[in-house]
Amino acid sequence: LKSKEGLALLNGTQFMSAHGAYAILKSEYLMQWAETIGSLSLDAFDGRIEPFHALIQEIRPHAGQTLTARIIREILQGSEIIKQAKEHVQDPYSFRCIPQVHGATRDTIAYVSDVFQREMNSVTDNPTIFPDDDLIISAGNFHGQPLALALDFLGIALSELANISERRTYQLISGKRGLPHYLVANPGLNSGFMIPQYTAASIVSQNKQLATPASVDSIESSQGQEDHVSMGANAATKTIRILENVEKVLAIELFTAAQALEFRRPKKSSTLVEKLVSGYRKHVPFITHDALMSKYMHESIVFMRKYKGLDK
Repeated sequence: LKSKEGLALLNGTQFMSAHGAYAILKSEYLMQWAETIGSLSLDAFDGRIEPFHALIQEIRPHAGQTLTARIIREILQGSEIIKQAKEHVQDPYSFRCIPQVHGATRDTIAYVSDVFQREMNSVTDNPTIFPDDDLIISAGNFHGQPLALALDFLGIALSELANISERRTYQLISGKRGLPHYLVANPGLNSGFMIPQYTAASIVSQNKQLATPASVDSIESSQGQEDHVSMGANAATKTIRILENVEKVLAIELFTAAQALEFRRPKKSSTLVEKLVSGYRKHVPFITHDALMSKYMHESIVFMRKYKGLDK
C-alpha cells in the first residue's frame, strides 16, 4: 500500500457495503422461496386464487405486488386443488394478502439494491484528493447514513416475510379447512407440528426486536468531533441476523405446508409444487408420530439451499 491507501480502505463505508451486498443477494433468494412456499401453503390450506387475479393488481399497480401475484399464479397453474369449488368466500390475510405484503418487501429490496449499487461506485474516504483540480478536501462522504437507513428498511421488510410466514404456519396447524389439528391423524396422542410453530413464533418475536432501527441511535466520540454517527455497522450486522431468522421461519413453513398437502390427497397440486414436494420428501418424511422435529427443520433449510428447481 502507498500513502493514504490504507486509510481509503478503512475510513469509508466498506463494512456496511459488503454486508449490504450479501444481504441483498440473500434477500432475493429468500424472496423466491417465500413465494414458492407461500404458494404451497395456499394450496395446502385450500385457499382461493382470486386475490391474485391480474385485475386486482392493475388497480393498485405497485411493481412488487404485481410481480408477486403473477409468480403465485404461475406456480399454481394446473393445480387440481386451487381450482376446486370452495365453501369459503375469503381466506385469512396471511394468504389473501400475499401480493401486498410480499410485494412490498420486493419493492424494498429493489430500493435498497439501488442504494448499494450507487454506494459501491462512490468514493467514501476522507480527506478526498482531486489531483486534476489540485484540491484536498475534508468532507463527510464516509458517513454511513444512506446505508444505515436502507439496511434498517431492509431489516423491517424482511421481518415481515417471517411474520406472515409464521401466521400461515399457525393457520395450517389450527384444524381448519378439513385439516387435522397439528397436522397429525391422532392429535390427542401426538403433538404433531405444535412445536415447529412455537419455534417460528419465537423467531419472529426476536426479529421484531432486531428490526428496531439502529439508525435512530448516535453517540458522541473523539472529543465531540465525531458527534453524529450512523450506526450503520450495527444495522448491517443485525440485518444479517434477521435474514438467518427469516430462512428458519420459511423452512418451518415448508415443513408444515408439505405435511398439510398430504391431507388433500388424492388431489394434486401444480406440477411445480408437486416436483418441489417430491424432492423435499427425499430428505424430510411425512410425520405420523411424535419425533425430534429439530432435525427436520434443519434438513428443510439444507434442502432450500440446495434445491435447483425454483427457476424451472
